[in-house]
Formats: sequence, C-alpha cells, structure tokens
Amino acid sequence: MHYETVLTYGTFDLFHRGHASILQRARKLGDFLIVGCSTDEFNANKGKNSHQNFLIRKAALERLPYVDHVFSEHDWGQKSHDIQKFKVDTFVMGDDWLGKFDWLKNDVAIRYLPRTKGISSTLLRTKLEIQHKYRSY
Repeated sequence: MHYETVLTYGTFDLFHRGHASILQRARKLGDFLIVGCSTDEFNANKGKNSHQNFLIRKAALERLPYVDHVFSEHDWGQKSHDIQKFKVDTFVMGDDWLGKFDWLKNDVAIRYLPRTKGISSTLLRTKLEIQHKYRSY
C-alpha cells in the first residue's frame, strides 16, 4: 500500500490562523504531512528575524494533530534531498511563492495554495512593534 506524503516548509513565526489553514489544506492532499521549519540561522541568512526562536516554533508545529513530522530546514538547497529522503509525493507552498519551486517538478507534484487574507506574521510583528512603541511612552 502506498501512502501519499505531503511536504511543506516555512518559518511559522507567531503561529496564526493562516498557518493553521495552509497546513490543514496541505494535510488533506495526502496521508502524511511533513513540515520543514526554518532554523534561526537559516532565517538570518534570508534576512529574516523571527519573533520566536526555532525551538518554540518547532514545538508549536509538533503539537498540531494534522502535522505528522517536523524537521529543521537549514538551507534552500536541501529540498531535493528532503523530497527523496521522505519519499514525498506532493510539495506544497503558499501562492506567494508561485513558480519559485517549479524546478522541482521532475521529482514531485507541486501545489501552490492561496494564503489566508488579512493575516500574516509580518502584520502581527508590525502590530506588536506598534504596541510596544506606545507602551514605552
């Protein structure tokens, strides 16, 4: 019997309903959902500064009933290796990445899912910064 394995990646900073939605939709595409969570070092290389550290973000993902396995994403280049290692059938990313992973098409089916409107980690970080700024006065 063959089980369908779905793989996605992300930073998952300040976990919110948009994250939950894309992960739930990704899980419905297969029998297992595997999630690569970007390490703090990888985020720094991408110019990102997460509000929550890697261990907190990873633990939050591991508690979700629709996520079957979480591992560390260390660099852009590991995706091909991960697809082979986990015998992935479908690779999922948000549609803000549309076309950016098409180079993987020879190895795996690719699905770009719509993002949840009105919410993002960037928006939440901005709101937190504004609140902090006004509390400082």
